[in-house]
Amino acid sequence: MKVAFHTLGCKVNTYESEAIAELFVSHGYEQVQHSEYSDIYIINTCTVTNSGDAKSRKAIRKLIKQNPEAVIAVMGCYSQMDADTVAAIDGVDIVIGTSHREQLLDLVEDHLRHRTQIKQITDMSRYTVFDEIQVTHFHENTRAFLKIQDGCNHFCTYCIIPFARGRVRSRKPSSVIEEAKKLIENNYHELVLTGIHTGGYGQDLNGYSFYDLLKDLSELDGLKRLRISSIEMNELTEDIIELLKDNDVFAKHLHIPLQSGSGEILTLMNRHYTLDEYKEKIKDIRNKIPGIAITTDVIVGFPGETDEHFEEIKETIKEIRFSELHVFPYSRRSGTKAAMMKPQVHGTIKSIRVNELLTLNEELAEDYIKSQQNQLQDVLFETTKDGFSVGHASNYIKIKVKADETLDNQIKQVKIVSPKYQDTFGEVVN
Repeated sequence: MKVAFHTLGCKVNTYESEAIAELFVSHGYEQVQHSEYSDIYIINTCTVTNSGDAKSRKAIRKLIKQNPEAVIAVMGCYSQMDADTVAAIDGVDIVIGTSHREQLLDLVEDHLRHRTQIKQITDMSRYTVFDEIQVTHFHENTRAFLKIQDGCNHFCTYCIIPFARGRVRSRKPSSVIEEAKKLIENNYHELVLTGIHTGGYGQDLNGYSFYDLLKDLSELDGLKRLRISSIEMNELTEDIIELLKDNDVFAKHLHIPLQSGSGEILTLMNRHYTLDEYKEKIKDIRNKIPGIAITTDVIVGFPGETDEHFEEIKETIKEIRFSELHVFPYSRRSGTKAAMMKPQVHGTIKSIRVNELLTLNEELAEDYIKSQQNQLQDVLFETTKDGFSVGHASNYIKIKVKADETLDNQIKQVKIVSPKYQDTFGEVVN
């Protein structure tokens, strides 16, 4: 039988879909693209925003229409938060949430035998177990995601994810190390540590911290690059910064969410740091790791954000000089505190502000990339097309080089000769 996956949302969802796909394939199923005819469609949903819910529903209905006789299984954050709505969609056969994904194969086979709808949702507020699923191969990725934890304890006022995913649950260190070794054996040169709140790893463990995990992973034979997908500034402790500084296996790039450059808005968001603390942390990191790329997330148009707040946000971003911004318009999410806050910022104003920050982002990114001109970068190549191989450097600059043959999944030393945002060219040196 054929099985297809359609994944919406974050890197964690990508990892989880890959793990379940591997489970199905190991039991004799043939994996195909979700655009193809399949006997089983599994939709891994997102609920970060109301529009994320809508996209999930659209994806479900599209696949039902594609093959009305197929088994339709829905998992993930949206089905966790609104299982009844998902189950009510005509054609949905199985609904699970954000736990017990390892049971999905059994649930599909149970449905094939009995042809009755299955709805299995766990109360995540009381869930304390890290569900063990493993990935040894990625279908399309050159870099391997490695999920180390689930859940979040922060409860930012705009975010529904702690309700969808539950509290922080860390994976056993031995399980993380075992999977990392398998991925390295399977010729993955870069591991990207990921989770719902990656830097929260170890908060629920006795005597083993995120620093300990980073140190143990960095000492694995054969690992060429280790990247942290995202980490909060107050989880970048001095010992972690020193470890990143002293060990070349760590990518020279950190993604540290800011979310707002206004102190007042940060308080309304219930972020767990002040603007001054954030700036000092960035300064400390750059002093110890010169040239490191620091990227960030910024939410624009949060409730109560005035023109004055937005000017403060722009000035903060200019002062910190990120190497790249991920800019998001605030999206009202039902069930969060921010959804009830007033005044809500008009959509047109949010669009204007987003565009202003995107323009600023191009300037900052271009400046950072130009600062790397003529420098040597270790690039992991991911794709080859039209005579060019494309990959990412340790500092996450995307670099193209002319290639007569594919360089996919190779790390080459490259000299940047033409630095330009989203169109940087280099020459292979070694």
